[in-house]
Amino acid sequence: MAGRPGTAVNDIYLAIRDRIIGGDYPPGLRLSQQQLAEELRVSRTPLREALQKLEVEGLVIGQANRGMEVAPVALSDVENSYALRLMVEPVTVAAIVARVTESDVAAMADALAEMERPSISIHEFQEAHWRFHRALLDRYPEAFTDLIRTLHTRIYRHQRLYFSRPVALADFTRLDQVFLDALRDHDGARAKQVLEFHLLDAALGLVRDVDPTYAFDALPVTLDGLEIEVDGLARPDHGGPVDIRWRRANAASLPALETANLRYRA
Repeated sequence: MAGRPGTAVNDIYLAIRDRIIGGDYPPGLRLSQQQLAEELRVSRTPLREALQKLEVEGLVIGQANRGMEVAPVALSDVENSYALRLMVEPVTVAAIVARVTESDVAAMADALAEMERPSISIHEFQEAHWRFHRALLDRYPEAFTDLIRTLHTRIYRHQRLYFSRPVALADFTRLDQVFLDALRDHDGARAKQVLEFHLLDAALGLVRDVDPTYAFDALPVTLDGLEIEVDGLARPDHGGPVDIRWRRANAASLPALETANLRYRA
């Protein structure tokens, strides 16, 4: 990593981030700055800055008298991350939909085509899916962009489990296509609701794939605030898709949508 002036911190950050997300650095692992500096062949100053960036993203945590450790993996973190995205991202998309350009749509269409490639690996699918949603980040207010990027990084860690199921990949591509169609039409209300459906579907699938008996806490509060009803959310180990309805007076007209986790009856 030496010999690349101006990029040392980011290079170190990405190297450690990839190892945490990929499981090479497991939860609870103590991150010795001396060992990391030797392993990555970097100096301590950019290493400390990289670790601080990872701490902001919630991938490492500081422990008194122990330095940094890889953050634990908790389903509550996933639920909280999706709850915050549901509160911020769909309404932001609705507000900026008029700013979405043809080049934005083209970049998203390219990422979606990559996601649909038959021979794509799980890792490649994840990267293409992030590129699909990242195409809009520059249209968001800067503070929203930073928040959503951080939340996605936390979710990305857990998606290794969920994306192991082929049905989840097909569900993601179908919903992303409906979302992209709404953006092409500059229909903010429809794009907002499709994204709400998409984020909730991903949250349900990711959490319940790991623990079917998980009791949701943050999501019900968020959904109530958004005037969204989901049948069976409070019932653990429900099995099969649950129904979603929008109570909002200005709810858009959506086509019927159904995944392994969630169902909207038009």
